[in-house]
Amino acid sequence: QVHLVESGGGLVQAGDSLRLSCAGSEGTFSNNAMGWFRQAPGKEREFVASIRRNTLYTAYADSVKGRFTISRDNANNTVYLQMNSLKPEDTAVYYCAKGGGMIGGPYARYDSWGQGTQVTVSS
Repeated sequence: QVHLVESGGGLVQAGDSLRLSCAGSEGTFSNNAMGWFRQAPGKEREFVASIRRNTLYTAYADSVKGRFTISRDNANNTVYLQMNSLKPEDTAVYYCAKGGGMIGGPYARYDSWGQGTQVTVSS
C-alpha cells in the first residue's frame, strides 16, 4: 500500500492562493490516477479533482473548475493541487488518494488515502 502525505494547507484570506502537495512513499502510483478530495465540518467527503497517470486528462468538481489545477510529477511521486481565488466555502480538510486504476474521476475507486491537510479560508 502506498503511503501518502499531504502538505501545504493553512489559513488564508478569501481571494488568496495555496498549493497543496501529496508525496508518495513509493513510485507505484505513477501507474494510477490520483485524486484530491475534501471534507468540511458536518459534511460528507467530496471529490475535488483527479488526474490520469499520463497527466493529459483531468477532472474537476464544478465548484472548483477554473480556480483549482491538479498536476503530478511521476518522477518525484508527487501530486499537486494549485488553489486560486479561494473562497470561505473551500474550507475543509483536503485528502489525496491513489486511484485503483488509471482513469480516476469522481466515481472511481481510490484505495490509498493520506491523513489530510487543513485549509481554512477566512472572509
